[in-house]
Amino acid sequence: MLRKMGEAVARVARKVNETVESGSDTLDLAECKLVSFPIGIYKVLRNVTDQIHLITLANNELKSLTSKFMTTFCQLQDVPVEKLAAMPALRSINLRFNPLNAEVRVIAPPLIKFDMLMSPEDARASPP
Repeated sequence: MLRKMGEAVARVARKVNETVESGSDTLDLAECKLVSFPIGIYKVLRNVTDQIHLITLANNELKSLTSKFMTTFCQLQDVPVEKLAAMPALRSINLRFNPLNAEVRVIAPPLIKFDMLMSPEDARASPP
């Protein structure tokens, strides 16, 4: 069990380091067995968070994302609305101050059964 946990931690570290070293706009943490977003990632990514536009968290066991996640990664542009709509336990997601693309704004409201907070299209101000 400890070996599998160690392998999962190493996988996350490797993927985060790849993002930092390559200067990529994508952070792929799919299939990393995450139950929460690791706090240490914020420190490692602190110099590149403003350039990350896509974060993949597919096939994990996340129960929630903190407000720190949403305020740290405030440049996210695309949201997998269909996948969010298929999450029966999801109650709310706060995406304010993210430059969401127009398609998300149109597709999201009829599909979702939870509160999805978004900024008005013309709002580009930084969070308080």
